[in-house]
Amino acid sequence: MDFTPSEEQSAARGLAARIFGDLSTHERLTAAGTGTDAELWKELCAAGLPAAVEDIGLLGLVLLLEEQGRTTAQVPFAATCVYGLLAVAGHGTPEQCERLLPGLRDGTAVATGAFPARGRVHLAEDGALYGAVPWVPWLRDATHVLVADTDLALWIVEVSPPGAEARAAGVTVEPVETTAPWSAGRLVLDGVRGERLGNGPEAYAAVLATARTAFAGLQAGVCAGSLARAVHHTVTREQFGRPLSTNQGVLLRAADAHMDTEAIRVTAYEAAWRHDARRACAAQALTAAWWASEAGKRVVHAGQHLHGGTGADLDHPVHRHFLWGRQLDAYLGCGGEVLEELGLLLADSAPGDGS
Repeated sequence: MDFTPSEEQSAARGLAARIFGDLSTHERLTAAGTGTDAELWKELCAAGLPAAVEDIGLLGLVLLLEEQGRTTAQVPFAATCVYGLLAVAGHGTPEQCERLLPGLRDGTAVATGAFPARGRVHLAEDGALYGAVPWVPWLRDATHVLVADTDLALWIVEVSPPGAEARAAGVTVEPVETTAPWSAGRLVLDGVRGERLGNGPEAYAAVLATARTAFAGLQAGVCAGSLARAVHHTVTREQFGRPLSTNQGVLLRAADAHMDTEAIRVTAYEAAWRHDARRACAAQALTAAWWASEAGKRVVHAGQHLHGGTGADLDHPVHRHFLWGRQLDAYLGCGGEVLEELGLLLADSAPGDGS
C-alpha cells in the first residue's frame, strides 16, 4: 500500500485547504447559522474541486474532506460527490453520465443520499416509490436524492431546486435540525417515479462503502481541527504560572486524541486506496467507519474537555467540532452496528465450513 498523494491529489488538497481556510471562518459560520454557505459552495465549484474528484479518486476525495472537516465548512461537498458524482460515474449508464454529471461537476446540481437503507422506501407494483426517511443530510439544498428501496435497488429521485415554490410532484421535504448544521430534511415519497441506478444490492453496497470511507475522512478532519484548537488553547493558556500543556494529564489526553485521529485517517486512506485500486474494500470501509465512530467520539470530547470551562461555551468554535463529531459518530451506523456488520462479513468470508 502506498498512500502518498499524487501530484494532482496534492494540488487539489492544497487548493481546498486554502479555500476552506480563507472562507470557512468562525464569523461566516456564525452568520450561516444552520444553513449552507452558498458563496463558499460557489467558490469550490468555480475552482473545479467537485469535478476533480472523478480524476483524483476516492483517496483524493478523502484528502479534500479532511480539509473541509478541519474548518467544519457548511457545504454539501461530501454528499454531492459520494451520492452524485461517484455514484453516477460508477454505476450509471452512458446516457445517465452524459446527462447528470455536468451539473454535479459545476455545482448547479446538488445530490444527497437517504442512506443507509432502513426498509423505509418501497417500490409499488405500479413502479412508483412510497415511504418516508426521517432525516437526510443536505436535503434542503438537493436537486437529486439517491434512495434505496426494500430490495436495495437504487433510485435517483429529482427534487426541485432550492428556492423553488413547490417541490417535485410526489416529493415532500420538511426541514429537520440535527446535531450538525447540515441543512437536513425529512423526505416523504408519495408515488414518485425514480430513475434506476446500477444493478441492485451490489450497487447499493458499493455506494454505502464509498460513503462510509468518505465520511470517515471528513471525521478525520473534524478531529484534527478539534485537536489543533485544543493544542493552541493549552499552549497559550496559563495556570499557576505555567501553560496548561505542561500538565501530564493534559499531555496524555492530547496524545491519545492524536493517536485516535491518526487511526481514523489511516483506515480511511486504506479503504480509499483499495477502492481506487479496484481491490476488495468492504471490510476496510467498515473498519474506517468503526474508527470514525468510536475514536471520533473520544477525540471531540477530549477537544472540548481540554478547553475547560471555555469548551462549555456553545458559541466557541471547538463546540462546532464537537457537534460535527457526534453527528458523524452515528451517521451511516454507530460503532456497535458497524462492528456487527464487520463481524458478519468476516465470518462469511472466513475459510472453513462456515460454521
